[in-house]
Amino acid sequence: EVQLVESGGGLVQAGGSLRLSCAASGFPFEAYAIGWFRQAPGKEREGVSCISPSDGSTYYGDSVEGRFTVSSDNAENTVYLQMNSPMPEETAVYYCAADPFCTFGGSWKSWGQGTQVTVSS
Repeated sequence: EVQLVESGGGLVQAGGSLRLSCAASGFPFEAYAIGWFRQAPGKEREGVSCISPSDGSTYYGDSVEGRFTVSSDNAENTVYLQMNSPMPEETAVYYCAADPFCTFGGSWKSWGQGTQVTVSS
């Protein structure tokens, strides 16, 4: 059974930092890309970042490029999202998802339950 479990969310001040984790199990970790998405109330889901653990290639949404960093620990089947200098408008539920390809518009059939990130001003 595919399982993705996010953790690390919470309250952070604007300009601070926060690290989210996504622990994966039930599938060959390096065969899939892991994406981070977020959804704020009343807004559409937005792709934040993606990593292919097989080769370490990474992708970022334009709004987070240069501030957020995605990484993977293949030994622990875990992907991290380091959020630096988050902004209040980035308050949302953050989800990780698995898919064969690192494409924000992909099917992304497997999702975690999400972790709330609240950025205070």
